[in-house]
Amino acid sequence: MSAGVSYAVKEIFYTLQGEGAQAGRAAVFCRFAGCNLWSGREQDRASAICRFCDTDFVGTEGPDGGRFTDAEALAERVEATWTRGAGAVGSRFVVMTGGEPLLQVDEALIAALHERGFELAVETNGTIAAPRRLDWICVSPKSSAELAQRHGDELKLVYPQQGAEPERFAGMDFRHFFLQPMDGPQKTENTAAALAYCMSHPQWRLSIQMHKLVGIR
Repeated sequence: MSAGVSYAVKEIFYTLQGEGAQAGRAAVFCRFAGCNLWSGREQDRASAICRFCDTDFVGTEGPDGGRFTDAEALAERVEATWTRGAGAVGSRFVVMTGGEPLLQVDEALIAALHERGFELAVETNGTIAAPRRLDWICVSPKSSAELAQRHGDELKLVYPQQGAEPERFAGMDFRHFFLQPMDGPQKTENTAAALAYCMSHPQWRLSIQMHKLVGIR
């Protein structure tokens, strides 16, 4: 890694993946600070491209978060978090999320995590092309934002979104297509609408936020 480059991380924690094709799998979540579609400040929400985000990705003060001066330091923290949670057992799995992780994830970090035996997943809004050698790419499009990453393992669309209708993405090169009901005051109605859409368009599968249902992070 070039001198002066660092990683700003909101939090790192061990849990189960709660969404999509990998739901139920033990993982370390590494949440990067910052996003290119919303500042994370409430006063900016109304003018943001992504207005429904319910994740705190501002700053670096979360559990095991911080500013890491190089890829090795961050990979060591991810490994320590896995070891605390799972010990030496199991297939090591890390989910790099945000905010928007691809503002920071680079080949140096990918190499450092692979050297420690991790399978690497990224959850991205798709507006930045993914670097090489990621093991799992989940793209979650937001509103009218143009996609730079148009292929991967999983397309997970929060539904409904004006400007991000499922028809816009159905022909893209992904292995799995998920509709995830938008949370909030209309969650019941959104869930019914997503369910109906999946039943009439069987290319799509319903994704429920399992972690919220069972009370984990």
